[in-house]
Amino acid sequence: MAKDRLKDSLKKLKAIVEWFDAQGEVDVEAGLEKVKEGVALIKESKSELKKLENEFEEVKKEFGKIDEEEVGKDNTKSEELSS
Repeated sequence: MAKDRLKDSLKKLKAIVEWFDAQGEVDVEAGLEKVKEGVALIKESKSELKKLENEFEEVKKEFGKIDEEEVGKDNTKSEELSS
């Protein structure tokens, strides 16, 4: 599930930030590897966020359809009552 992958990526990013914070002097090679890992996690997170955004938009569209159907039913009832 996208939500779980996103949560895992954010935990890993937090761990990378904590690693940098804990370093007195950062080994350049180790730091570079952490930065590369962070960039990959950020790309993955952006992709997962986009998937979640698309899913949200689909749900929103479906809700709009349901809402429109309900409004249509309400209008039909109102017309029947006024006749």
